Amino acid sequence: MTTVATDTGVGPLLRGWREQRRLSQLELALRADSSARHISFVETGRSRPSEEMILRLAEHLDVPMRERNTLLLAAGYAPRYAESTLDEPRLETLREGIEQLLAGYDPYPALVVDGTYTVVAANRGIGMLMAGLPEHLLTPPLNAMRITLHPEGLAPRILNLREWRGHLLAQMRRQIGLARSESLRALYEEVAGYPLPAGPGGEADREDPQPGPYFALPMRIEHDGRVLSFVSSIATFNTPMDVTVAELAIETFLPADPGTVAYLRSLKE
Repeated sequence: MTTVATDTGVGPLLRGWREQRRLSQLELALRADSSARHISFVETGRSRPSEEMILRLAEHLDVPMRERNTLLLAAGYAPRYAESTLDEPRLETLREGIEQLLAGYDPYPALVVDGTYTVVAANRGIGMLMAGLPEHLLTPPLNAMRITLHPEGLAPRILNLREWRGHLLAQMRRQIGLARSESLRALYEEVAGYPLPAGPGGEADREDPQPGPYFALPMRIEHDGRVLSFVSSIATFNTPMDVTVAELAIETFLPADPGTVAYLRSLKE
C-alpha cells in the first residue's frame, strides 16, 4: 500500500474520521485544546489548519499513520512519515531484532504480518503447521488469512473452525473500522466468502470433540495425527515513525494445553 494524494480537501477527510469515531466537534476540540468553532471552520474549508493542528487532531482521532500522511497531502503539506521497505539498510536493526525474536520463540509458531496480513517473516513453527498445503497458497506473497481460512488451507484441519473463523473475521472488521483500508476490505470480502470445507461425514462444519476449559479461545488444529491447541497474541511497535513499521504485527502462538507443550518441546530434542 502507498500513500496517495486526494482531490478531497482536508476538512471533509477530518470530518469523516471524527464522525467515524463518533465524536462531536466540541468533544474533539476539548481533546485537542482547540475550539468547536475552529474545528467547524477546518471541516468546512473556511480555515486552513496548520500542519501541527492536523497531526494533533489525527492523534486524538486515532488516525492510522498512513492516513495521517494523506491528511497532510490534502492540506498541501508534505508527508511527515516515511514509508520504507523492509529490505532497506535503515531497517536492518529492526529486521535482525525480528529474526531473533522469531527464532527465540521456536518451536512455538510465530510470524510477522503487514497491514493486509501479508507474511513478511515466520519461524519454523509456522512452517510446521503449513506442511502439506498446496503450492498456490505457499507462493509468495503469502497471506496469513488466506492460508488459514481457504478451504484448501488450514481450515479443514481446524477442529473449532466456526469459532476461530468468527474470531478472525471479527478482528478484520475491527481493523477495517479503524483504518478504512480498501485493500483490507477486499481481503475480508474474499476470505469471508470462502465456503466452509467439508468435515468428517461430509458435514460443512466441524465441531471440536474436546472443547476443554481454556483461558482464551484456542485454535485447535490437527497435525501429524494429533491435536494441537494454541492461543495467539499480537504485538505492535510503540511510537513508530515509519508507515511500514506502524503496520507490522507480530503474532505468537502459545500452547494452550500440556500435550501441545510436550509435543513442541519434543521437536527440539
